[in-house]
Amino acid sequence: MKSLVVAAHLLAAVAMAHGASSVMLTGTIGSRAILIVNGAPPKTVAVGESFQGVKLVSLQAEQAVVELEGKRVNLRMDTPVSIGGGGGSGGGGSRIVLPADSRGHFMTQGMINGRTVTFMLDTGATAVSLSAADAQRIGLDYSKGRPVSMSTANGTTQGYLLRLQSVRVGDVEVYDIDAIISEQSMPFVLLGNSFINRFSMRRDADQMVLEKRY
Repeated sequence: MKSLVVAAHLLAAVAMAHGASSVMLTGTIGSRAILIVNGAPPKTVAVGESFQGVKLVSLQAEQAVVELEGKRVNLRMDTPVSIGGGGGSGGGGSRIVLPADSRGHFMTQGMINGRTVTFMLDTGATAVSLSAADAQRIGLDYSKGRPVSMSTANGTTQGYLLRLQSVRVGDVEVYDIDAIISEQSMPFVLLGNSFINRFSMRRDADQMVLEKRY
């Protein structure tokens, strides 16, 4: 729990520096969620209630939907995210700081072609990779992509290679990024090397820091 609170405080510092808010779902009590907002002590919030401007919209299993300034995001247990701020619509930033979650994964909310997704940083993925279900949800017509065969732990499967107009994390936006759409289900969108290669990357304690290349 201590490492999770540290991660929440790290994200809060980064978020507030960009005029945003950080939120993390740390647990549930019945129909109430336990949230850490902007590094403050954990707060128990019921559906429909707000805390520090963050409204709990819905709660189920280990996921919640919260709203801030008209923006809704999905929260997964013990995965801090940043909402709002982020330099407006320009996407002119150059630095991304991702705190590790309790499993050592680097998770973040972001956008593909202006639609919200949950990313997991994956240096082993050749390209940004997402499921057909996620592609349909954000309006990608992957049937127009180039068919490719992919090797997975379960054998060879069909996929589609296409270009994304934009990928955004925080206030950093990059354009014309390769993506692979998989017909297999995936819990997250993998932020793979077609995105990562646009940055220099270094590990700093419990954070991964990406600096945009020029």
